[in-house]
Amino acid sequence: MLHRFCWSRVLFDARTRILAWYVILMATSALLSTVAVRKILLVRMEERVRASIVLEIEEFRRLQQGRNPRTGELFGSNSKALFDVYLSRNLTEENEFFLTLLDGQLYRSSPEALPPLLQPQSEYVQRWGQTTQTEEGTLQTPFGKVLYLAEPVASTRFDSTSTPAVFVIVRFLTSQEQDVVEAVNVLVNVSLAVLGIASVLAWIAAGRILAPLRSLTETARSISDSDLSQRIAVQGNDDIAEMGATFNEMLERLQTAFVNQRNFVNDVSHELRTPITIIRGHLELLDDDPLERRTTIDLVTDELDRMSRFVEDLLLLAKAEQPNFLNLETVDIQALTDELFSKATALADRQWRLDNKGIGRMVADRQRVTQMMMNLTQNATQHTQPGDVIALGSAVVGKEVHFWVRDTGEGIDLDQQKRIFERFVRLNRADRSSSGTGLGLSIVSAIARAHGGRIELVSAPGRGSTFTIVLPFDPP
Repeated sequence: MLHRFCWSRVLFDARTRILAWYVILMATSALLSTVAVRKILLVRMEERVRASIVLEIEEFRRLQQGRNPRTGELFGSNSKALFDVYLSRNLTEENEFFLTLLDGQLYRSSPEALPPLLQPQSEYVQRWGQTTQTEEGTLQTPFGKVLYLAEPVASTRFDSTSTPAVFVIVRFLTSQEQDVVEAVNVLVNVSLAVLGIASVLAWIAAGRILAPLRSLTETARSISDSDLSQRIAVQGNDDIAEMGATFNEMLERLQTAFVNQRNFVNDVSHELRTPITIIRGHLELLDDDPLERRTTIDLVTDELDRMSRFVEDLLLLAKAEQPNFLNLETVDIQALTDELFSKATALADRQWRLDNKGIGRMVADRQRVTQMMMNLTQNATQHTQPGDVIALGSAVVGKEVHFWVRDTGEGIDLDQQKRIFERFVRLNRADRSSSGTGLGLSIVSAIARAHGGRIELVSAPGRGSTFTIVLPFDPP
């Protein structure tokens, strides 16, 4: 069973499949190339042979127009003399035959030994003997492919009293075809050798290319539910390297999510344990005194309300990660700033100021932007005193819109600024609201991120704080 499993793994893994497809493509290309080369070589060989035959016929025609070197007279109708002179002057190529026909019969040939196909009584010789026009063609015979060109002597074409004379050139292509076959065989052998060597190199290259995949598999196997620290070594900038980097980024997100989830569970259990303990303690001590009963009910109701707000804040943070969290619309920045300032002034007795109003229109969730600003404003009222200044404003900066809340309160220490937007983080101040859940600034940050924006903080102890919400004109 183990042996079969190992073989199936080797046969069906990515490296083997890549090599198989490579071999199939290379073999198909080699096969098509071989067929095409064979066809091209045969066509060109046949063209060269045909061109050679045409040149020999042209030489025969020139000889007809000349004089007999033996007598000095024109050949005229003396076809025998014409044939004798041409055959004495010209030698045939390999597998080539010159036939001279007089009155339908074979007069002379070169060479004299003729194959069965060109014997005087063969049907081809009999047909060529009756030719009155130049005839060129190809024959498929048991002896292979044959090219021929039959040329009647010019003086016999139009003179019916002259003895019909025909000069025929016949070329057997067997030897030339064998040369082509040998060349193709050499090409096939070379292609097979190249394919074998290339396959070995492709196997090695595929192993090197897929090495990050094996590393990814090993890393994935080494990850447990409590250890997400393993990472893949990424080299280069190709697709495999990009996949490794993406996998590492995924592990980073998973590790962050795991840590956040663990901290979240710890924080939630801590936040809920206190009101539950308070409620249980007072209920256990509850007696029949109406006044004490009323006091206990008010306390329990207050704790339940605090738990309810806590759960609602948690649900809001969870929804902020969903793609349909925002209800986007076109918002007039100036009108929204006026609305925000009007709502903020009713929160507490402070010196309220409106710094600036941005001019323009943006795409945003009006209610969520209002929620962010009201959270920041409420937070400012909790950390300032009557007579302190709280200012609001908005401005258009490039392709971004800035909304800010500025106060002249105590300010925030630098070490606390780095973690103030984390969940359940509260500033250690005596005058802070006891009903806070530590999620307000986390909610502001989550809503800003949902818009594709961010929140910035500038603060110093004794100099107040400025929270700035930076949003794009068009959120993603």
